[in-house]
Amino acid sequence: MSGVGKGVATASIGKIIQARGFSVTAIKIDPYVNVDAGTMNPTEHGEVFVLDEGTECDQDMGNYERFLGLDLPAINYMTTGSIYEAVIHRERNMGYEGKCVEVVPHIPLEVIERIEKALKKAKADFITIEIGGTVGEYQNVLFLEAARMLKLKKPKDVLFVLVSYLPIPSKIGEMKTKPTQYAVRTLNSAGIQPDFILARSSVPLDKKRKEKIAVNCNMHEENVISAPDIETIYEVPINFEKDKLSDLILQKLEVKPKKSNMKDWAGLVKIIKTAKKPIKIGIVGKYFGTGDFILSDAYISVIEAIKHAAFFHKRKPEIDWINAESFEKDAKAVKILKEYDGIIVPGGFGSRGTEGKIKVIEFCRKNKIPYLGLCYGMQLAVIEFARHVCGLKAAHTTEIDKETKYPVIDIMPEQKKILEDKNYGATMRLGAYPAAITMRTQAFSAYKKHLISERHRHRWEVNPEYIETLEKSGLVFSGKSPDGRLMEIAELPKTEHPFFLGTQFHPEFKSRPLEPHPLFREFVEAAINK
Repeated sequence: MSGVGKGVATASIGKIIQARGFSVTAIKIDPYVNVDAGTMNPTEHGEVFVLDEGTECDQDMGNYERFLGLDLPAINYMTTGSIYEAVIHRERNMGYEGKCVEVVPHIPLEVIERIEKALKKAKADFITIEIGGTVGEYQNVLFLEAARMLKLKKPKDVLFVLVSYLPIPSKIGEMKTKPTQYAVRTLNSAGIQPDFILARSSVPLDKKRKEKIAVNCNMHEENVISAPDIETIYEVPINFEKDKLSDLILQKLEVKPKKSNMKDWAGLVKIIKTAKKPIKIGIVGKYFGTGDFILSDAYISVIEAIKHAAFFHKRKPEIDWINAESFEKDAKAVKILKEYDGIIVPGGFGSRGTEGKIKVIEFCRKNKIPYLGLCYGMQLAVIEFARHVCGLKAAHTTEIDKETKYPVIDIMPEQKKILEDKNYGATMRLGAYPAAITMRTQAFSAYKKHLISERHRHRWEVNPEYIETLEKSGLVFSGKSPDGRLMEIAELPKTEHPFFLGTQFHPEFKSRPLEPHPLFREFVEAAINK
């Protein structure tokens, strides 16, 4: 089922193999007809993660990058829509030389071709592939068929892992294996027998349940791996190794094992589990509610980046969700922000909650609360500064107010015609772009270098017509595109504020557990000092 931990399991398997001295890459297969994740609603699907090449993809690609310490290429993400699009495009261009093109075998063959291309591009020893969805769904049957065909083509090189949930009904109090048994039989009907079962549950699997699964699912007991709920996802690879999963994988593939080195990772987990001093961070956004529940996945990379920085400083992160709209209904409610060590306004689109976020930013600026604005969070910081420091009371972004008197945030002139033609994708600045950092600024203090590369996902920019006015009033643009035209980082001098900084890009996409992003690291340090 969704959210059971397939992405973390895939990333963790890659991690324990990587720790044995092998090179690893990872692929996510999404069963959506969407060509990419760019048009998906964050409250329905979770965060849209962006790769260096500009591909908008599933948040699990972020898990892979964080666990493996890699920047993955676009070829490593595919959807039903992208596969069908490629096959139809090839057929229209006579790529099949007049053959009758059919769903089977041509769709699965396209999937296999992409897997082989990804492996070749990475020059990796291993590739972990996650097929999204649930066994038995119509949506992923063609990807299961591709997996079956790949096993037939390379029988000694392919293993299957099923991640299955074992419920413990509260009124019964016993862990139930029957859903997993049926999942395996459904998988068998697709021509696949799992080599391993990762048994997800709220508690560790006992011996009796392991025996039951092994007998009924046609496998050895040692290949049923317990995967209980734990305090941190970064402990998952450590737990897998308690059951000697990497040894079992290498044995099945007849690969000569190398000595495992999980020292740095184990050190990280120790810090996570022993950190006692809290650091309290508030995230002010709007992508939280899904019915009666909170969907933290909408900002998963931001959350993980905060954690990485907190762990670096040996602190225990306490993260609260703050709904921006609550400050629009009650302006005095903004005083609650004094309870926090630092505030983040992350990216987003649309007008909902905007004025509430601007009130938050003003309060943080005036009360010296460490502030980090990401993408939209930077744009709104520029608007707040223009309104309340520069005296441009009606300042706004043309994304929300097309007729604003002071469009301090606007579409660049060359993009306006494209947008008028409703070619929305062509107006997005997606993927990695370079930025030049100014010396003697908070940004330079964090990066400690003049040229950086960061990932973007936005349309609107700081309007060049207002840069001089903003700078004269004290706002510092410490990061700019190499040609000086696009503003990448805005900040206040440290003499005026302990940490007030916004980025046009998304630094959270490049944060890693063992290498926190420099800006998050500095932000958390300022929050600790507060």
